[in-house]
Amino acid sequence: MPLDSARQSFAIHPFPGAPLGAEVIGLDLSLPLATSDLARLHRAHLDYHVLVFRDQHITPAQQVDFSRHFGALQIHVLRNFQLPEQPEVLVISNIQQDGKPVGLGDAGHFWHSDLSYKETPSLGSMLHAQELPAEGGDTLFANQHTAWDALPDDLKREVEGLQAEHWYLARYEELRQRNPYRPQLTQAQIDEVRPVSHPVVRTHPETGRRALFVSEHFTTRILGVSEQRSRELLDLLFDYGTRAAHVYRHQWQPHDMVFWDNRSLMHLAAGCPDHLRRKLYRTTIEGDVPF
Repeated sequence: MPLDSARQSFAIHPFPGAPLGAEVIGLDLSLPLATSDLARLHRAHLDYHVLVFRDQHITPAQQVDFSRHFGALQIHVLRNFQLPEQPEVLVISNIQQDGKPVGLGDAGHFWHSDLSYKETPSLGSMLHAQELPAEGGDTLFANQHTAWDALPDDLKREVEGLQAEHWYLARYEELRQRNPYRPQLTQAQIDEVRPVSHPVVRTHPETGRRALFVSEHFTTRILGVSEQRSRELLDLLFDYGTRAAHVYRHQWQPHDMVFWDNRSLMHLAAGCPDHLRRKLYRTTIEGDVPF
C-alpha cells in the first residue's frame, strides 16, 4: 500500500458576517494532498459552500488533478473554449487574440447554478484566476439553503414537490445578441443540452439540507401549474434567492482559486470594463440527479 502524502499546515477562516464562504490559507495545491487534509477540505466545503484557496501557483493539469479528488469532471458543451492540452478546463475570458476570443467572455451574466440543465448537474466548480482586471470582475454567490429557509410558509408549501424545466438554450440567443463572439451551436451541441426537469426544492445529497434549485438563466418554467403562475412563482423565488442577506461578493485576488457548491448556491459574474483583461480557468465536477 502506498504511503499517504505528508500533511500540510493550513488554516480555514470563515468570512466574518457573510452568509457563506471561507478562505484557505497556507495550503499548496501543487503538492500531493494527505487523505486527512482532503477530508478536512471536504467538510469545510459542505459547511461554508465556497472555499477560496489563496495564492495558488498551479498548472491547469494540477487544477484538474485536484478537482478529480471530488468526482468525475464534466466537459462543457462549448468545446471551442476548452484548453487544447487540458479539455477538462473551460477558459473564462474577455481577451481576444487575432480577432477571436480566447474564452467565454460573458460566462455568468445571469444568476445560475452550473450545468443545472444536465440530467446530472454539477457538484461544484473550481475557478482559478490567471489574469485579473484592475477594477470589477467580482463574482457573487447566493446561499440557496438560507433562501429556502427564509421563504414564507405558504410559498414553501406551494413549491415543495414541484418540478421545473432547465434548458441551456433558454437565454442563449439573448446572450449571442449581446456578445457576437458567443458561437452558434451545432445540431449535435443542441442535442447534447436538451431540456431536463429537476425539483424546485432539492435536498443536498451529503448534508440533507433543502435548497432552492431554480435560476434566472436556465429555468424556463415550473411544471404542473399555469404559465402565469409559473412566471409569478419563478419571479418570487428569484427575488428571495438573490436577496442581499444570502449573498457573498468575492473580490478576486491574484492566484485565487475558488471552489463552490452548485448544489447549495447560485452565482453571478458582476462584469468588468471591456478594455481590461480577465482570464480564469474553470473545472466542473459532476454531481448526481437532484431529489
